Amino acid sequence: MNQNIRQVIMYKDEDDYWIVECPSLKGCVSQGKTKEEALANIKEAIAGYVTALEEDGFDN
Repeated sequence: MNQNIRQVIMYKDEDDYWIVECPSLKGCVSQGKTKEEALANIKEAIAGYVTALEEDGFDN
């Protein structure tokens, strides 16, 4: 299994949601009510982003 390690930035917004950004993937942002939910959501978003890059023939 090929796993890439990605750094994420996590912070709470004014509505008490956790926002998570992956700076190495421009525009890859997710959120969740809890830290755990936000991390699960960003993992899914990163996987989808990387898959789209691979399908388009780009390296990540």
